[in-house]
Amino acid sequence: MSVSPVVTIESVAWDDARAVALRSAMDEEMDARYASAWADWDPERARLAQTAFALDPADIRGTFLALVDGVAVGHAALRKLGEEWELKRVVTLASHRGRGISRALIAAVEGAALADGASRLILQTGDRQPDAVRLYEWLGYEPIPIYSPYELIPMSLCYARELAAPSR
Repeated sequence: MSVSPVVTIESVAWDDARAVALRSAMDEEMDARYASAWADWDPERARLAQTAFALDPADIRGTFLALVDGVAVGHAALRKLGEEWELKRVVTLASHRGRGISRALIAAVEGAALADGASRLILQTGDRQPDAVRLYEWLGYEPIPIYSPYELIPMSLCYARELAAPSR
């Protein structure tokens, strides 16, 4: 019988080297998943659309890492986007998927959002991430219209979930 590893969630700075490395790993995976999606686009239009993914670190309200045996294996962030609170950059290394790590990270982001006064959390994912879509829907996120800045990206899928304060 295998024992599930203990997962620790740690709040870190956006520029923490481990967080940067996990976001880079996510970028590589997404580049591979979406490479053919951009293939038929005019290069300038594709460049403009991809700017929607740029983040201003000043808008990040929390960055969280999931650690297993002291090693960072997952990442999620909370961004203030206008009047909304957005779940960003959720990734768990492929070697650690299916163990509840992303759920734990999302719970940490939701808790931080609630602590900052949020009543709803939004997110954007893509049509080539069925694993993420399944997770978000399982957690109670519901589809919403594509919101700015993602309207230029037709493969975007957007979701929202009303947050409830924990019962005492």
